[in-house]
Amino acid sequence: MDCASKKFYHKHDFDSRKFLETFFSDKPDMVFADDSLKFPMVNLHYVFSSGFVKGDILIDLSVGSFIHHLYSACDIFNDIIMLKFNERCNLETSRWKDSRTGAYNWKHALTHAAKLEGKSAQMKDKDEQLKTAISHVISCDFDNENITHPVVLPLADCVTSLWIASVISKDEDDYTRNLEKISKLLRPGGHLILVGLLNTSYIKVGEENFHAFNVDESFVKNVLHKLGFVIDYCAIQKRRNESTLIDYKAIMFITAFKTK
Repeated sequence: MDCASKKFYHKHDFDSRKFLETFFSDKPDMVFADDSLKFPMVNLHYVFSSGFVKGDILIDLSVGSFIHHLYSACDIFNDIIMLKFNERCNLETSRWKDSRTGAYNWKHALTHAAKLEGKSAQMKDKDEQLKTAISHVISCDFDNENITHPVVLPLADCVTSLWIASVISKDEDDYTRNLEKISKLLRPGGHLILVGLLNTSYIKVGEENFHAFNVDESFVKNVLHKLGFVIDYCAIQKRRNESTLIDYKAIMFITAFKTK
């Protein structure tokens, strides 16, 4: 697929609801559940319940308006700040957080989170716990040195970032610069949790094709090393579905400690 025919997630109009329905819903024809829903949730539950990732402030910078990956985080972090590139994703997230009419229904993800924690009877409490923990949903722009200008954020103890680095990067240098900007949100000694698609070049949302920069495991690990991170956990799952909506080969979960 020619690069010129693809849009960029952070530059062009992005249908956040269609993205959720395509890749994160509980519809019978949604084939991505093992990779997009369960894989990150299982690994996040592991790293947070293990106790080596902890603190007070978590900043999340992820594609679209999904929240399922943060159910485990709200057991650890009292202050979760979500950053969004476009207004539609911002509004979609805020609609769910404020329990407004038309909000996306995350009951299927909440059920899975409760099973992971062995607390199926407390599903509603977990949903409210996460909504309370999310203190802000803020717009960001990677063209600025301070990506949340004019807002100045406190340094986070943990930064979670799912899919974002590839979809906003044109090439290797761009990917490195963008990951460096993400790392600047994190205090020394904090943890970056990076979930990314390997060997992918496009994501289809509705009738639109969106760009993804093709990376492999070795490249991502080398960039993290150059930026002063030490990887303390990594899990890779080969693709478990068949679909022409996206062309990734595997999904990777990395937890990395910021040394400087």
